[in-house]
Amino acid sequence: MKTGLEQWKKVMWSDDSRFTLLQSDGRIRVNCSQPDQPSLLAALSPAFDLSAIRPVENQRTYTNISVYFTLYGILGVDEKSQLLITYIWLHYWWRNEFISWDPVQCGTDWISLPKEKFWLPDVVINEFMEENKAPSVPYLYLFNDGKVKDSFPVRVVSSCNLNIYTFPFDIQNCSLTFNSYIYYATEIRVFLGRDTEITTELSKQVMTTMGEWELLDITAQKLVNDDESGLYTDMLSFYIRVRRRATMYVVNLLLPSCFLITVDLFSFLLPPQSTDRSSFKMTLILGYTVFLLIMNDLLPITGNTIPLINVFFSLCLALMVASLLETILITNLLSNLPDFSPVPRWIQVLVLNFLGCLVCMPRKTEKPKDSEQRKNTVVAKIKFDEDSQGTRGSAEEDEAVQELRSLSHVLHAIRSEVEQQQKGNQSSEEWIQVGFIIDRLLFGLYIIFISVSFITIIIVWVNSYNQ
Repeated sequence: MKTGLEQWKKVMWSDDSRFTLLQSDGRIRVNCSQPDQPSLLAALSPAFDLSAIRPVENQRTYTNISVYFTLYGILGVDEKSQLLITYIWLHYWWRNEFISWDPVQCGTDWISLPKEKFWLPDVVINEFMEENKAPSVPYLYLFNDGKVKDSFPVRVVSSCNLNIYTFPFDIQNCSLTFNSYIYYATEIRVFLGRDTEITTELSKQVMTTMGEWELLDITAQKLVNDDESGLYTDMLSFYIRVRRRATMYVVNLLLPSCFLITVDLFSFLLPPQSTDRSSFKMTLILGYTVFLLIMNDLLPITGNTIPLINVFFSLCLALMVASLLETILITNLLSNLPDFSPVPRWIQVLVLNFLGCLVCMPRKTEKPKDSEQRKNTVVAKIKFDEDSQGTRGSAEEDEAVQELRSLSHVLHAIRSEVEQQQKGNQSSEEWIQVGFIIDRLLFGLYIIFISVSFITIIIVWVNSYNQ
């Protein structure tokens, strides 16, 4: 029993003699009776019966599928689902070896025909995640040398490994991989049909929908497989690089956060013992928390990696809380100084000696006071008088000696009171100095953090626009 292709390898005449199909060289030759499209369509009618098979004379010959597209719009990026949504015009070119005609004889070198009358390649996009919701195009172009052009729009919802670490200054590189779903490389090869620079320029010219994303470039790479058997799927990958427009995020997120942290920085100029300072900082923390809740919808949601901007906001809030706790500590120190025990030795070494020198607040050196020297002189004189009186004996004691002894007891009591007061004053001064050193240290950390944050933001922003 002869196959359908073998049955066509003969000369066939139509009933009304309007066309002739010749197959002397293994190819169907279309002869038109009139140089118009109805005659050409009638002449092509028998060839439509071969639409079920791949259009090659020798089944060992692979069909070259030329692929290119024009990007019409970037509809959005879903960070949570890791999806890129684009709208493209897709073009496929291949050759139907069963068909050819003389454009002079048939009056045209191309014709538009329904797709169901031809064999169509099963080329798919590997990263496709949803059904194509773009309108279908029922026609394709057939040229006189057998070339076929199939063009149609595609709403591509493709998976993409998004890296949002540098959000909102991130650049995403998403791929679209074209390959046959069933045919091996021995049957279908996928090739690049147009230079990617032309594709990029045309896409930028016709693009009408970008939203917060800007197209940088489109590149392509032929995936090479060293398997000589050909039992693999031939692939062609396109890489779409898009950049997020960061202006809105800078104005709505970064600048307000920097303003609030700067205001909290200048709150260190308020007196530490003032209760207005702590209430002012509590108000700032409350306002910053409300700000983060309002702007939460602008932040990306993904479990893949933590964006740098989230770390920045967390550090800002942590610094505000640390500043408030430090203010509460200093206020407590200044309000309850007499009730505190002396400063422990390890705090003296760590805070007063080491951190004090680090923040340019060295420990104050103790100096002997004139009152203490005078007190010691008086006590020494009193002791001398008591010794001299002891040698004279009890008979020589008089009223003056009794008064001196009572005065000695009073001076002893005064001395003990002065010593306790001096020890308390020294302990209070040390605790006050500890509080001021911690205040100065946190103030320095604030300045370093704000400086590093601003420099980092500027560097990342400039680098994203230089790519």
